[in-house]
Amino acid sequence: MVLHSRAEMPNSDETSDPHAFRRILGHFCTGVVIVTALDDGDPVGMTCQSFSSLSLDPPLVMFSLAHTSTTWPRIRRAGRFAVNILSVGQETLCRVFATSGADKFSAVPWRGGFTGAPLLDGSLAHIECRLETVLVGGDHDIVIGAPVAMAEHPHLDPLLFFQSTFGRFVR
Repeated sequence: MVLHSRAEMPNSDETSDPHAFRRILGHFCTGVVIVTALDDGDPVGMTCQSFSSLSLDPPLVMFSLAHTSTTWPRIRRAGRFAVNILSVGQETLCRVFATSGADKFSAVPWRGGFTGAPLLDGSLAHIECRLETVLVGGDHDIVIGAPVAMAEHPHLDPLLFFQSTFGRFVR
């Protein structure tokens, strides 16, 4: 491993190249979630892989969404949302919720949770949240939610995403 002081850091134009930046970030394995809400009684949702815990005291979670998202304004307007942590076998569902303009809930079994937000059947876990804060981070909004209800299905395995490919964790 090579350690550099700030003055000795290599000068690289790759950090300003969005393709190189995306390629490098692809080396970080993530889980995949679908964020859902009810907007005027209609279910809305989108795939997201930028989800993480933020704080244990108080309990907070976070995710980020592009300013160009057409679903995010509807979730924001709802003020409550569910984070559905996907399990192995939900890759197709992930792809459906990653598309824009499709009727994403037409063939998806779900039920309304404590907040009314859609909880997708077959998910590894659900975290229902109240929208706490939205911060601007470059071309994305950073969304912070306060959990109000949770459930888990620990017998399932998580869906993972690594270098533009889906995979699984083997116990």
